[in-house]
Formats: sequence, structure tokens, C-alpha cells
Amino acid sequence: MKKTKIISKILYALTRSLAWIYLVIGLYGIFAWITKTNIKTAGTTTIINYPFTDVSFLILDNNLSYFLFAFLIPVLSYTLFFWLLSNVFSVFYQNKLFTQPNIKHLKRFYLANIILPMVLVAFSSFFIEIEKGIFIIIALHLVLGIFIFIISEIFNQGLSLQNEQDLYI
Repeated sequence: MKKTKIISKILYALTRSLAWIYLVIGLYGIFAWITKTNIKTAGTTTIINYPFTDVSFLILDNNLSYFLFAFLIPVLSYTLFFWLLSNVFSVFYQNKLFTQPNIKHLKRFYLANIILPMVLVAFSSFFIEIEKGIFIIIALHLVLGIFIFIISEIFNQGLSLQNEQDLYI
């Protein structure tokens, strides 16, 4: 169990860091788009540069629907994904695994992975063309969500058994 705690702490730190990185990228993209800071426009392309440089950072189509539905929603969605995933990893280094808060972390993660990708792609399809490869990503999130759902059910059973055992003692 000690190895599991070490690995889960490392993965927690990594995924929480990725969540913050995605959030910063999303916020910087919003800031640059709204204020037109560090932006070059060339025809149908908008290039957002790294802060205080002329080096390209984000290369986007020059229209609002592309910015919102092909850049902002995916970046903020993956911010949420990595944040919730870090919460899942935090479950495995707790002293007590089978608790209601831990089950809630698992539930939030599997619901987000089962529902959000399909809903966001369906909604975005009204505004932009959806690439064919995105459906593979949706399928991967669906499988991941189902897997965590199964783990969540195991945790529910473990919590029930733990509560029964506490009654006998």
C-alpha cells in the first residue's frame, strides 16, 4: 500500500499541475483575445504570442466561434478533467479509502467523463465542424468514465462493509 500512496501522490501533483497549466493557458488566451495583446492577425489566422515576446504560442482561426468552441471549451474542459483526475488520485493516498468524500470524487470524475464530452461535442457541432478523430477521444473518455464508475461501486461496497464492521465492534 505504501507504493500506491507514493505513486498516487506523484500523479496527484502531476495532474494538479496540468490543471493549473491548462487554466493559465485558457485565461491567457481569453486575455489576449479580448485585449488584442500579443496578437498577430494574418488573413484567417490569429497568432497569440508568448507573453512579452514575438514567439508564436497559440495559432487559431480568426473567428469567434472557432476561438470559443475549438480552443476555449476544450482547454477549459481539460482543466476540469485534470483537476477531477487529481482528486481521484488524492483518494488513494488517504488513510481511510472507503469514505463518502472519496466516493464523491470518483462520482464527479466518472460523470464528467461520461456526460461532458458528448454534450460539448454535440453543442459545438452547431457552430464548428467536428473533426473525425474527436470521436475516438469521446470513446476513450467514456471507457475511462465507466472504469471509474466500477471503482466507485467497489468503494460503495467497501464503505458498506466498513460501516457494518464498525457496528459489530
